[in-house]
Amino acid sequence: MTTPPPALLIAGHGTRDEAGAEAFRDFVRELGRRHPELPVAGGFIELSPPPLGEAVTELVERGVRRFAAVPLMLVSAGHAKGDIPAALSREKERHPGISYTYGRPLGPHPALLNVLERRLAQALGDSGDPSEVTVLLVGRGSSDPDANAEVFKAARLLWEGRGYAGVETAFVSLAAPDVPSGLDRCLRLGARRIVVLPYFLFTGILPDRVRHQTEDWAAAHPEVEVRSADVIGPEPELLDLVMERYEEAVKGDLRMNCDSCVYRIALPGFEDKVGRPQQPHFHPDDEGHHHHDGHHHGHAHSHAH
Repeated sequence: MTTPPPALLIAGHGTRDEAGAEAFRDFVRELGRRHPELPVAGGFIELSPPPLGEAVTELVERGVRRFAAVPLMLVSAGHAKGDIPAALSREKERHPGISYTYGRPLGPHPALLNVLERRLAQALGDSGDPSEVTVLLVGRGSSDPDANAEVFKAARLLWEGRGYAGVETAFVSLAAPDVPSGLDRCLRLGARRIVVLPYFLFTGILPDRVRHQTEDWAAAHPEVEVRSADVIGPEPELLDLVMERYEEAVKGDLRMNCDSCVYRIALPGFEDKVGRPQQPHFHPDDEGHHHHDGHHHGHAHSHAH
């Protein structure tokens, strides 16, 4: 008798925006439709139903004993490094006999860079030469410098070989520069045509905030043409990439980048995070992502990926 392949568990961040949460749930359902041979379930770390634990319970009730968990996240910040591993460890205690492997975040994969390029082309329409366009890539923002650095890496990879005048970077919460400051920088560098590109998988509170801040800045700078691009969305490339991360996890072929991780390496200003024990934490909300001292910084990182 052939051993069935491990199930697929998708771990999402969560949002107070119902359309964004439903986009995630639709994405999980589509993965299940595409791979009928595989039990697929998905849940959130916070803010949105179903919680990750409920998704694990659903798999267990379907007879699953082995699964691979893939974080549906672009960068390896606190959720991917600490919260999800902690939640999975807790589920293992709740469901004796299950085993799992943990995949890596999506990262600036070439397939996703192609989707970002498509979003830029859609925002520009037929109007003009890419060499006259400056892109402002806007990430979520994190208190983890490694996660913020990954957004800069995505920006650089997007710039390489595509002919844009430049690709600058900003963040919508927790990290500088913010969106208006990023647009100011584009202007100081001589930009006259700017496309603001949200580095987000699905719609939600924060991508909406990026668009509103962009519109406010554009209204105050009528001399500059500013356009807003759409989020990545449930594109075929994203569906394929999740399965690629699943296959890596199943085969044990993980390539987690630990060279600049604050939980392993003492980085200036973050020395207290080295070796922190694994603890789950929860954002109070998705509106402002404000954190009180000692709350957000309890992320764990076992590197037992």
